[in-house]
Amino acid sequence: MAGRGDPPEGTPEGLPGGGEDEYRSVVFDESFVRAARLQEYSAQERLGDHARAVRSRPGWSARTGSRYVLWLVLLIALAFGTAIYMGVRHPYRPPASQPAQPLRSTVVPLAPKDAVPGGDPAELYAHSPAAQFRTGAAGITLPGARRTRNFSDSQVMTALTIAKDYLVESSLDPEVLNGGVVRPVRVLLDPDQFAQFDRSLAASADDGRHAATGWLVRFDPAKVALADPEVRVQGTLRVTDVGPNALEVTSDHTFVYAVRPADPGPGAVAATGERAGDHAASLFTVRRELHFRFDRDDLRTHRTELLHSYLQAGPMACSADAASALQPLTAGRRATPEGPTGTDPYETGRAAAAVCGALAPGSQPSP
Repeated sequence: MAGRGDPPEGTPEGLPGGGEDEYRSVVFDESFVRAARLQEYSAQERLGDHARAVRSRPGWSARTGSRYVLWLVLLIALAFGTAIYMGVRHPYRPPASQPAQPLRSTVVPLAPKDAVPGGDPAELYAHSPAAQFRTGAAGITLPGARRTRNFSDSQVMTALTIAKDYLVESSLDPEVLNGGVVRPVRVLLDPDQFAQFDRSLAASADDGRHAATGWLVRFDPAKVALADPEVRVQGTLRVTDVGPNALEVTSDHTFVYAVRPADPGPGAVAATGERAGDHAASLFTVRRELHFRFDRDDLRTHRTELLHSYLQAGPMACSADAASALQPLTAGRRATPEGPTGTDPYETGRAAAAVCGALAPGSQPSP
């Protein structure tokens, strides 16, 4: 059995006393072991006098720092200047608003083959194709507004609303219909068209440019009056995106008016024996196709450019001058046999656009 100081395996063989006597003179006490300190040389100390592999970075000086700050300020200023220049000269900016084009209009009288039916307005409407039409502005319905490639849904709705306002003011306002006022229509137009509009109202001409009835529906109050203020309406509105700065709306509506001859004055009553209000009502139908254009300024200021106007109206004689006011044939009257007035192609000056059509029998109230 090993002694207290022997290794667990016992004393090695071949050594007297396990070799303890050889090292007995070397003794490390506990205080010596604790005082011993291991020291590991650094890489630089191990390299000795070898040359440094990396150069030291020069220190930061006030002069160097100010130079870097100056260059940074110049770069920032250059970047801002470039951004502003590109914003001003950007090639994809929306084009500037173009002047409004002049209106081109066509008015086509529709002549009946037989005498114009007359009677009570309600009965006439009930027995006509307008029986299911809505009344007044309710007949001008707006389609769903959907965004286009260049315009948002709110801008599309604004264009549709302006077009409807124009149709209401120019086709349904009683004061506009009897020729009393024109301002409700004029204020909805682009100012570039004011001069043409004013000339058309002051000196109407059937030249495709200056017919008052190209802009609005109006009757001669000395000849015709409304027998019923409630106008029957039906039609559609269509939106077209034509570019980054132009939105177009096309309207196609049929308006049916109950009219009667205007009340005769006191002198006419004495001469003819007629009494005011004795005249039967008749229906007068107007189909209007209008082409509106809106740029972004128009949408912002609630106005429009009226580019094209195509109007068919009857019953009316082909020989009637419909440029200044529509002239309905009232109950019991017939169209004169002559057609539209002749046009001389060799005549210089104002070019007349003489056009006339036949009113289909089915468009009149049935007995």
